[in-house]
Amino acid sequence: MNAPIEKPEAESSEAVERSHHTRARPFASWREHHVWSAVASLRRLGSRPFGTLLTVAVMGLALALPLTFYLLLGNVQHLGDALGRNPAISVFLQPGQPGSVAQLLAKQVGERNDVATVTLKTPQQGMDELAKMQGFSDALHVLDDNPLPYVLQVQPKDGLDAATIDRLATDLRGLHGVDTVQDSGSWRQRLDALLGVGDRIVLLLAGLLALAALLVVGNTVRVDIASRAEEIGVLMLVGASRAFVRRPYLYAGIWYGLFSGVLAVLLALLVEWSLLGPVAQLSQAYAGKLRIGGLPPSLLLAVPLAAAVLGWLGARLVSAWQLRRAA
Repeated sequence: MNAPIEKPEAESSEAVERSHHTRARPFASWREHHVWSAVASLRRLGSRPFGTLLTVAVMGLALALPLTFYLLLGNVQHLGDALGRNPAISVFLQPGQPGSVAQLLAKQVGERNDVATVTLKTPQQGMDELAKMQGFSDALHVLDDNPLPYVLQVQPKDGLDAATIDRLATDLRGLHGVDTVQDSGSWRQRLDALLGVGDRIVLLLAGLLALAALLVVGNTVRVDIASRAEEIGVLMLVGASRAFVRRPYLYAGIWYGLFSGVLAVLLALLVEWSLLGPVAQLSQAYAGKLRIGGLPPSLLLAVPLAAAVLGWLGARLVSAWQLRRAA
C-alpha cells in the first residue's frame, strides 16, 4: 500500500524548469505549478493502481463506519417514534365521576401550554374497545353495569424533553378527581439516554477514524518523499522552495482523501439501500408508520470535502517534517 512511486525523469526536469520560471513570473508560475502538481500527482497515483486502491479502500472503509453508525442511529430514532416514543398520557378519572366533570377537566388540561390535544374517552367507548378484543366479549355480558371510568388521552406537544413531560404527568396526578395516570416517561428517558450515548459514540468513532485516515495518508506521503530524497535534494540545490517541492505531495493527499470520501459515501448508500427491504417489511407490521431515514444530502457532499482536507493535512504535516529533515 505504501510502496514507493517511481517518478519519471521528464517530470523531474520539468519541475526544475518551473522552479527557474518562478523567479521570472511569480504568480503565473505559481498558478501553473498548482495545475501541474494536481495533474502530475493524479498521474502518479494512476501509475500504481494497486497501491492506490489499497490506500483508498482502507481510508474509505474507515470513513464509512461512522456514516453507517450515524445512519443506524437515526433509524433507531425513527423506530422509537413509530413505537410511540412520545405517546399520549392516559388519565383515568375516579369511578363514578359524571361526564360534566370529565369535560371540565378535559378543557382545563387542554389549556396548558405543554399540551397539544386532549381526547375524552367515555366509559362506553372503553367498553366497545374491550368487546373487540379476543376473549373479552363473553366476559362483558355478565356485567350488570359499566365499571369503566372516563379517560383523558393527553397528547403533549412535539419537541418536549422527558423532564417536561414528567412534570406534566405529575401535575395531572394532582388534579381533583384523577385516579391513575399512565405515562411511559421512564421508557422515554431510557431511550433518550441510549440515543445520547449513541451520538457520543458516533462522534468519538468519527474522530478516531478520521485520525486513522490522516495517519494513512501521512505514512504514504512519507514513503513517497523518502524514495525521492535525491531528486528533492537536486530541486532544493537549484533554488526550489520547500513549498514548491511539497506541493505535488499535498495534491496527492487531497486526491487520496477525495477518492476515499467518495468511496465512503458509496458504501454508506449501499448499506442504506440494503436496509430498504427489511425496513419495508417492518413498516407493514406498524401500519406504515416506520420509514427509513436516509443520510442527508448535505452530509454526503461534505464527507468527500472533509476527507480531502484530512488528506491535505496529513500530507502537509508529514511533508513539512520530511523536508525539514532533508534541509
